[in-house]
Amino acid sequence: MTLPSVIEAMAGTPLVALDRLTAHLGLKGRLLAKLDYLLPGFSKKDRAARAIVEAARADRALAPGQAVVELTSGNMGTGLAMVCAVLGHPFVAVMSAGNSVERARMMRALGAEVVIVPQAPGSKPGQVSGADLALVEAAAQEITARRGAFRADQFGHQGNPDAHETGTGPEIWEQSAGTVTGFCDFAGSGGTLGGVARVLSPRGVRCYAVEPEGAEALSGGTTDRPDHPIQGGGYGMADLVHLRGVDLAGHLAVTGTEARDHARLLARVEGIFGGYSAGANCAAACRLLRGAERGGAVAFVVCDSGLKYLSTDLWEA
Repeated sequence: MTLPSVIEAMAGTPLVALDRLTAHLGLKGRLLAKLDYLLPGFSKKDRAARAIVEAARADRALAPGQAVVELTSGNMGTGLAMVCAVLGHPFVAVMSAGNSVERARMMRALGAEVVIVPQAPGSKPGQVSGADLALVEAAAQEITARRGAFRADQFGHQGNPDAHETGTGPEIWEQSAGTVTGFCDFAGSGGTLGGVARVLSPRGVRCYAVEPEGAEALSGGTTDRPDHPIQGGGYGMADLVHLRGVDLAGHLAVTGTEARDHARLLARVEGIFGGYSAGANCAAACRLLRGAERGGAVAFVVCDSGLKYLSTDLWEA
């Protein structure tokens, strides 16, 4: 089948059983990895980028040829750069200097203008805090107003969770033949978790939010150690619009070390080259199989590619 553009390829990723990893770790049950790092922009954010732009064009919030602006850690920006290139919209990505350089380079290669915002005083390179994100948000708002642009607003636009309610969630259910018992996801904007939970929770699947240890705002836990290397989330935001009213079975906190170790396990045991958030999801899913979901089938998303972290410590020997 020939597709009319790369946009139509932003769906339908495989679900892979990680039986080698469960045997390696001595776990009881199954791990099911949704390989969204195989999407054209190498991340799950392609789905939301497509849905937001298509919805905005349909309701005329986005005019032909109008610029699009968005705050991004790099993944949403990559998806938006691709969609905007195909549909004829200039795209401006506003990004913290704390994010990995590979992401900015990829967006520029796709024709995006990338505005890098310096980190807040005391922030660490490679780690984006809530204070850093606030600076990026202020810059995105200013650029949107000055250019008369459309703000994609992944944290507020309904197209984000809708993409996962109509795509990721049903795909996981169908590909697992209805055997999945649990799902967990690292909460950034909350779009993936919120959208998938709206599909899976009514079917009896228990859904869990994953946060960095020390930045556990969603669970009401400690937020006194917000520094962590898991890019794309863990910003200390207690109220995510896309998770309002969502039926969650619980919350799990993972350390940066756990995320790093499990990303490396995915690569070395299963040949799946994911990033930090994939490692965080895998660590949380393994913990569930040792506890609340023991003997079940826990699905998680491999959110983005390890290629986006070659400049970080993720792949250091």
